[in-house]
Amino acid sequence: MTDFRDVAAEQRYEQGFTDAAGETRRVWADYSVQGDRRAILHVEAEDELRGSGAAGRFMQSLADHARAGNHRLTPVCSYAVAWFGRHRDYADVIG
Repeated sequence: MTDFRDVAAEQRYEQGFTDAAGETRRVWADYSVQGDRRAILHVEAEDELRGSGAAGRFMQSLADHARAGNHRLTPVCSYAVAWFGRHRDYADVIG
């Protein structure tokens, strides 16, 4: 796994994970800035990571990043909505 990062110029969070073949692949979330909030518009993993749990680990990194930076997130993407619905311990970052 590589470090979680905010690529602000592209309005994208991303993180690298190692696939079954040992290659680094990405999971990312596109966002839009809405005042002091970031709307999570789309979460996607490269095909080689699908089913590996990488997207869930990415979402935890995203939520931890928001918590550490005192940011609010608005999940719009169905995956992000479902993830936050299953992880109520991150309700404090939803806004």
